[in-house]
Amino acid sequence: MQTKITELFKIKYPIVQAGMIWCSGWKLASAVSNAGGLGLIGAGSMHPDVFEQHINKMKSATNNPWGVNLPLLYPQMDEIIEIVLKENVKIVFTSAGNPKKYTALFKENGITVVHVIANTKFALKAQDAGVDAIVAEGFEAGGHNGIEETTTMNLIPLIRKTVELPLIAAGGIGTGSQMLAAMVLGADGVQVGSRFVASIESSAHEIFKQKIVEALDGDTVLALKSVVPVRLIKNKFCKQVRELEVNGATRDELITLLGHGRAKQGMFEGNEDDGEMEIGQVSALINEIKPASDILKEIMKEFDEGRKRLEIGSEG
Repeated sequence: MQTKITELFKIKYPIVQAGMIWCSGWKLASAVSNAGGLGLIGAGSMHPDVFEQHINKMKSATNNPWGVNLPLLYPQMDEIIEIVLKENVKIVFTSAGNPKKYTALFKENGITVVHVIANTKFALKAQDAGVDAIVAEGFEAGGHNGIEETTTMNLIPLIRKTVELPLIAAGGIGTGSQMLAAMVLGADGVQVGSRFVASIESSAHEIFKQKIVEALDGDTVLALKSVVPVRLIKNKFCKQVRELEVNGATRDELITLLGHGRAKQGMFEGNEDDGEMEIGQVSALINEIKPASDILKEIMKEFDEGRKRLEIGSEG
């Protein structure tokens, strides 16, 4: 199928694998790219030397388009960007920061730039910065989230009315029917995160993957809004966060509880009690760990079936 997103990235399917911290290394990204989507290496949990290693392995693992996700608040971002330019990376997704800071530099070097936003204000800022496309991420998403808590179903048509750029929907999308719904609302493609965390190629710890498979509706909660909003699987650490928030804890108190390496403990090391386990609401629909290529095929199969149902319905 062809959309503005498949044309922009030169990919077969309008599906982007999110660049999630501790989960999105070269193995997952290359598997998605080889299957016809766009794989992204998530730089947010990588030291510069590790990031460069993943890029080099990615180059050997696929001949298809791929990119990197750069959270702009990352403390070593200048070093990361030097590597992006040196290694001639062609596609960059930016998030958690001002898109104006680096977009012009990327564009001067022939890089396609996409920025992640969660409201109309930052969609316009991204457009003014000169990005090539926007990811609009709704409240259902895992990881860093918008403080407004706007759901994907409301956010996508809002952003579609606000900007004319190619639009990628994110947040709560892990099935073909959800992809179809997002595109009916005005998206040109989708970004899928949580579903790919529970893949064989994901670098997430097996305990974390299993927690995702076991998750039911209501087993995640948006927390740490005064620090950086994240959606967490309910565990001992999440309970501690919620108790502090209910009791009116200050931002500094929450930062002290969060400490250092909490996300690594949960998602990469599998500490199911004291670790931070970031995942989206769509985890309730994930019941199996499987290869990334099978996930992508499954999404497209369900998308095509849903589109045919709509065509049949319209004929009636």
